[in-house]
Amino acid sequence: MAFTGEQQANEEDKLILSLPIEKGWRTPDLYLFQEFWYSSRILQGVINSQKYFQAKDGDVVVASFPKSGTTWLKALTFAIVNRQHFSSHKNHPLLTSNPHELVPFVEVGFLGDIHDRISNMAEPRLYATHVTFPSLPKSIQESNCKVIYICRNPFDTFISCWYFFNKIKPESLPELTMEEGFERYCKGLIETGPWWNHILCYWKESIDRPNKVLFLKYEDLKDDISFHVKRVAEFLGCPFTQDEEISGLIESVINLSSFEKMKDLEVNKSGTTVMNVEKKYFFRKAEVGDWVNYFSLPMRETLSKFIEEKFSGSGLSFKTCS
Repeated sequence: MAFTGEQQANEEDKLILSLPIEKGWRTPDLYLFQEFWYSSRILQGVINSQKYFQAKDGDVVVASFPKSGTTWLKALTFAIVNRQHFSSHKNHPLLTSNPHELVPFVEVGFLGDIHDRISNMAEPRLYATHVTFPSLPKSIQESNCKVIYICRNPFDTFISCWYFFNKIKPESLPELTMEEGFERYCKGLIETGPWWNHILCYWKESIDRPNKVLFLKYEDLKDDISFHVKRVAEFLGCPFTQDEEISGLIESVINLSSFEKMKDLEVNKSGTTVMNVEKKYFFRKAEVGDWVNYFSLPMRETLSKFIEEKFSGSGLSFKTCS
């Protein structure tokens, strides 16, 4: 199936040019599509995936707002689902491949020629997305595939985004100051933002359809990873057996997928992965509460008030310090 015909390209160009536009963080511009902001390239992938991606009932989708624990959850999910295929960790794919290669982004997969590989992956197929739930392909929304969403407190998310996007931006773009980044962040002007609507969309789905969407908090995983690994396995229909627990398989999965383990692997120290981003930039600190080292008192008060306003009545709250 060809996605790159001249007529389609012209139609996409016309659509993009008709959309509201703002300055980007790692790209010159962001475009507002279906109430969320995307770079022009990612937007093309979003549109193509909406048109052509066909989810299967056995698929698993790891969803997140950028810099919310995506890499960690990808590794954990891959290790949980494939634990019977790679009983020996000596030859485990997580030791030789970056998690973003093992669990590819749906929207990135529909940017070019790799869409066939994306669609024809071995089952159970594991995918990821930064796209908000209402903008996912209808087949993901309407099939029996499972969605696991990870949410991180907005303070740490901002710091992680600010660092990350400054690292991966092209040299032609000026470095984004923290003050400018914070102003845009509070306006929702960030890729796949507004971040509060992104979180709330998945939160609502997890309440309305608990068998479809599992909502996780990054800070909860840090507090009790064993409990949540078992929770993910149960949600996916592959709970750990008593024998697996006794044998220490849960601890093995946790250790294999840990930030410290992944950061120390040679495969994650050099080279590039998704969107030609250097692998080492996906591993910074992974700490809860690191934001206190950067936020001024006015910034703290502004974001605290903002969170209170946006999430009031939702039942969702955030742990901001360890």
